Amino acid sequence: MRGGIAAFLTCLAVLTAPVMTTGRAQAANTLSDTYNSQTELDFRQGLQMRLAWTGDYAGQFDGDIGPSTLRAIRDFQARHGMTADGVMTQPFLRLLLVESDRRQNATGFALVQDEVTGVRVGLPLAMVRDLGQTEIGRLWRAPDNSVEIETARFTDGLRTLAGLYDTVSQPTASRSVTYRKFGGDWFAVAGEEDGRSYYLRFAGRDGEMRGFSVSYDARIESEMKPFVVVASNTFDGFASAPAVASLPAPSDRLEATAGTSGLGIDGSGATELRLGRFDQPSVPGQSDAQKGVESSGTGFVVADGWLLTNAHVARACKTIVVGEHGSADSKIIDENADLALLHVSGEKLGAPLALATGDPRLGEDVLALGFPLRSILADSLNVTRGNVSSLKGLMNDARYLQISAPIQPGNSGGPLVDLAGRVVGVVTAKLNAVAVADMTGDIPQAINFAIRPDAAVRFLRQEGVAFKAADTSSPLGSVPDATAKVKDSILTVLCLGAREGVEAGTN
Repeated sequence: MRGGIAAFLTCLAVLTAPVMTTGRAQAANTLSDTYNSQTELDFRQGLQMRLAWTGDYAGQFDGDIGPSTLRAIRDFQARHGMTADGVMTQPFLRLLLVESDRRQNATGFALVQDEVTGVRVGLPLAMVRDLGQTEIGRLWRAPDNSVEIETARFTDGLRTLAGLYDTVSQPTASRSVTYRKFGGDWFAVAGEEDGRSYYLRFAGRDGEMRGFSVSYDARIESEMKPFVVVASNTFDGFASAPAVASLPAPSDRLEATAGTSGLGIDGSGATELRLGRFDQPSVPGQSDAQKGVESSGTGFVVADGWLLTNAHVARACKTIVVGEHGSADSKIIDENADLALLHVSGEKLGAPLALATGDPRLGEDVLALGFPLRSILADSLNVTRGNVSSLKGLMNDARYLQISAPIQPGNSGGPLVDLAGRVVGVVTAKLNAVAVADMTGDIPQAINFAIRPDAAVRFLRQEGVAFKAADTSSPLGSVPDATAKVKDSILTVLCLGAREGVEAGTN
């Protein structure tokens, strides 16, 4: 981008040549041919970028001075009392430089290399602040919440770029789509949701997807629309390798060593299997106050006023918002079990779900329910189906079940239910596929984990919460029937702000 600006300045004298040669009465196609043949590509791209900053151009920075770019030139000229003929004069260029610089500087625009996802993205640094790492990337937000920007990276292989585009490019009852374009290895979608404008851009390569999203209030549209055009055009989804192989938090890995020779990162021959949880990872140089600034998970009702979720979802939050019922007024954390109880006073959260008190069955059909990837996918409840693959977790950890039901960031804390609607586990984590692939040369498939029901029952009894025990004789039903039984008692859990001076994992 900066190269384009430099070229713009150095080519100022060059551009006057076609102006004098062609004359003001020259036809538009002749102007296009002259500009395209007698100026450098960097100059033409810089021209388009500056016209975007002034709000006159919304196309690609491809350097082709065609009808849309000529129209932008004429619009700028007309707004400033110049002859709107598309002919670029030195007064036009000087005014364009001043006006575009003013608009750009007002936003504090800068290209930022996001080490979490490996993307290069333009940010309005005068308008937003860095809130740290999220479940899927990194988040920036204005102090008054008028602007929010998030990067994202998906490496699990469970979705394709085209599939993601098909999902986000379809309007819903609450979200409109005003622009959408699929370019083969990239896509862009824009629209409005809940009174705010949004813009998504993603790129795909080798089964991996990286992108960013922007949302902003209508009252700052004049500042943000030019920014979005420039940010989209300067976005590089694969500018570098991410600083970490995948996003799970180092503090929340379940690590196991094995004596596989030659695979140790410390020269000892030890290998490390990481079980990734879906809250904020640590970032070098990040303060305690920045860690876990915002994350989302899932919880389910276990008693009147009480919600069960994962400890890693709720442990370090200043405020925890439960669905549409407001903030939790108290929480109980068990770090060892990775379980948490949240209490909301004066609210009917839903009917308590029945917990299985016996042992789960190997191979039984199960459903994982939750609210994954809420910043990308729909806000409605998501249901995936699988089986109990093993009655133990990594390295024979008896606190966990291994399941094949797909789970994503945001599923943490949600219930794992059987086809009778009984809770047979609490979704908690997935195997770090990238780390395993690095060690073995093969990508593991459908290896996810849930906390066993007996561990959840033990936690509830320990805290004196009277829960509903499941009827072991309840008949199994269909997936829709089982979902219908439990869906109204499953809620989003939103963590707002990290508690200063409180280490992650403390109550």
